Order: sequence, then C-alpha cells, then structure tokens
Amino acid sequence: MHSTFVRIQNVFGLFTSVAFAVAAAIAFSVVLSPQSPEAKLELRNVQVVKGRPHYYSTKREEYANVRFDLDADLSTLFNWNTKQIFLYITASYPSPSSDSASTTPNSEAVIWDAIIPSLSAPWHQNTYIHPTSEPPTSQKKRTALKSLSSAFPAGTQPGIVRLKDQKPKYQITDISGRIAEVGNATLTLKWNVQPWVGALVWSNKVKVGRWQGLKGGVSRAFGFPRVKGTEVKKEDVGTAVGGERNRGSPA
Repeated sequence: MHSTFVRIQNVFGLFTSVAFAVAAAIAFSVVLSPQSPEAKLELRNVQVVKGRPHYYSTKREEYANVRFDLDADLSTLFNWNTKQIFLYITASYPSPSSDSASTTPNSEAVIWDAIIPSLSAPWHQNTYIHPTSEPPTSQKKRTALKSLSSAFPAGTQPGIVRLKDQKPKYQITDISGRIAEVGNATLTLKWNVQPWVGALVWSNKVKVGRWQGLKGGVSRAFGFPRVKGTEVKKEDVGTAVGGERNRGSPA
C-alpha cells in the first residue's frame, strides 16, 4: 500500500499534467479563431515647437505634437483566450542626422497607447476609457457616465476604437534635438494581444492561416513643419491624459 504522502503526490502530479494539457489546448486553439482586423488612421495636425517637452528636460529642444483620427475594428482579435490588447500608434521618420543615401533605419516613437480589456478581464485603473462624443454637463451626468465608462464606444464591443482629432499621449523628440522639416514620416497602428494562457501575439500585416493581416492602419506620408514661434498656445501642443492614467499603483 502507498503512503498518504505518495498518494497526495500522485494526485497532484495528475492534476498538474491535466492542467498543463488543458492550458496548452486553449493556447493552440486560438489559431482556429478567424481574425480580420481593419483600421483607418489619418493625420489630423502636426506642429513642431521648441522648448522643454517634459518637466524633467534639462535643455530646450524641438519636439512634435501629432494629432490623428482613428477608426479601427479589432473586435476579431478577441476570443476565448484574449485577456486584453495593448494598442499603440507609432510615428516613423528618417533620422534628421542621416543623409538620403544613408542606410540608417528610420527612427520610431510611440505617440499614443491604450489597454483594451476583454469583457471577462478584471477592471484595472490603467484600463483605457474611450472618450464620449458629448461631454457631461452636470455632476449627476458625470457620475452616471463614470459608472458606465468602458474601453469602447457605447453600443459596440471590445476592439472598436473611434477617435477624432485625438491628442497624443507622448511628444516626439529626437536624440539630435532636431525634428523640424523632416519629411517622409508615417503613423502606424500596432498591437500586442495578451492571452490568459500562451504566447503574446504581435500585430501582423500578412495572412497566416485563418488570421488576416491588418487592412489599413497606416497613414499617408507627411513631413514635420518648421518650428512654430511664440504664437503657439500651450493647449494646442498638449498631451492627452485620460481616466486610465496610473494613479500611483503598479500597472
């Protein structure tokens, strides 16, 4: 006869083996879920000013403020194993210090990001809150709106993002301290699917099995303008800080 300890050990070993097999099956089963993400990303406005882009900046330098329009349908990225999606927009541009014949890769900077959870994911204070089309006018409406806040527009589902004249979360600065009059820049929508179990999945541009590549999601090429003078208002080059900002707790 086996001792109690041996029996407990055998039961625990069986449990972990079954749990691992179930988790592996769930992780691999997502390839059966079709995906067809679509997005339309357009530049709305770009300004370049000279100053201190951050409170901790030690010197004045050129920085860009990019506003954009985004209409995305990423709902097919959500399935039974999706916990949340980390969505972000990057600005890619040639390095100001390189010439046209240089092989230096383009610089890339994140200008906006958001954490979009699935309906079954627990709430967290860093979760993205989708802006409303009409701001509340009274305290009662603000209280009601806060209780209904979600990461997608009312009447839709996770993965739907509709932004108009959206301010960036982050300014664009370059290591050279210069960014004005740099051409051939583009905005690109990217994401990272974070599952309950399994590997992280990054944005894809090509078809893989039942997963279609992202349709759209890249803006037309544009150039950074000249540095604006003192006539630029501070609010015109401000950044967005939504209800999902970190309030001192771990992300």
